[in-house]
Amino acid sequence: MRIAVDAMGGDFTPATSLEAVVEALDMYPDVEILYVGHKEKLAYYMEKMRVKESDRLKIVHAETVVEMGEPSTTAIKSKKNSSITVCATLVAQKMADGVVSPGHTGAAVAASKVRMRMVPGVDRPCIGSIMPNVTGKWILADAGGNTDCTPLNLAQFAVMGELYAQYGLGIKNPRIGLLSVGGEDAKGNELTKATFKILSKMPINFIGNVEGHDTFMGGCDVVVCDGFVGNVLLKSAESLAMATFQWINKAFRKNALRLTGALLAKDAFREIKAVSNFEEYGGAPLLGLNGLCIIGHGSSTPKAIRNAIRVANEFAIANVPEQISKRIYECGIEKEVYAEKWAPMLEKTGGL
Repeated sequence: MRIAVDAMGGDFTPATSLEAVVEALDMYPDVEILYVGHKEKLAYYMEKMRVKESDRLKIVHAETVVEMGEPSTTAIKSKKNSSITVCATLVAQKMADGVVSPGHTGAAVAASKVRMRMVPGVDRPCIGSIMPNVTGKWILADAGGNTDCTPLNLAQFAVMGELYAQYGLGIKNPRIGLLSVGGEDAKGNELTKATFKILSKMPINFIGNVEGHDTFMGGCDVVVCDGFVGNVLLKSAESLAMATFQWINKAFRKNALRLTGALLAKDAFREIKAVSNFEEYGGAPLLGLNGLCIIGHGSSTPKAIRNAIRVANEFAIANVPEQISKRIYECGIEKEVYAEKWAPMLEKTGGL
């Protein structure tokens, strides 16, 4: 499989992604890399790190990069030759099987959606994010790709999350919950109430509404919500995890006895920290595209980028985009029939 890597995205220099690429080529013999960025700059780092182009590693020139502070639409308007846009174009032209980018999330979504398009039946792409809970892992869908959604979007996100849980976590029949303010069917806003009616009629393992406390306590395997709510939840969880470790660190440093206890428990703390370590998964896939895009943190380390390449390769082998489209039609929620099949039902029951 051939993966396009956005060399210019992220908070660090291309040296970080180049180190990841070298490791990936060594660990995954069936992977080829298209290293996308400004050719002269990439050549400088490759020479400095003594890395040469080969049959499995090729530089693809991209004149510019979408900076973190720029609008998402920059990737498809004023910077059509940016590294992320070139990556998405390579997939669209079947010159690559997937994209890995630790750069601008919004730009990656915009470029991928415009260049790759959606698979048949899908209305919008969904960012799926693996999250920890007390029993293992769960999938957050959507984690920030779409701030304003319809019931159809959320129903399709449920299917995407289901497949991600199956392929990414190995859960055969994942429990799917709809994030709301109460467990009762009637709780929530107009969007969640209407979505509940659709999900309850789909051939999925829908367990009903779930609340915020269910997410990290192992209540379900897939949590469905719009990208606005999902991104707030994601960022809040990340900051809470960092704050918790800082609180623990300060508490143990208050006296020598506590500090001694902390030293004795350091292996336990490492295990706890590893639970929320995003490096193991590399990034979050943008699901529903007619291609693959793995979006990493701007602060991605070589390990994180290398694992993102691994995930992109595994998803390409499993042909996840085609599996999503097939499942969307099996559930009867393809966008072409929404107005005919679901909208009238929602109107009769007071939904959106």
